[in-house]
Amino acid sequence: MDETDRIGWSAEAVHQLRELAHERVPVHMISLRLKRPVEAVNAKLNELGLSTALAGEEH
Repeated sequence: MDETDRIGWSAEAVHQLRELAHERVPVHMISLRLKRPVEAVNAKLNELGLSTALAGEEH
């Protein structure tokens, strides 16, 4: 577990995640931009009701 796993998601990070998802940025790129594991990004997208397909990932 790294530091980003322990600190949770700030309002700003969630805002960036939503914007990137709506821009159809691939999850692996969102992960790099937000400095979070892909799994954490996918989990937050699911929690927010956004699909990975919306973020540019294929099912």
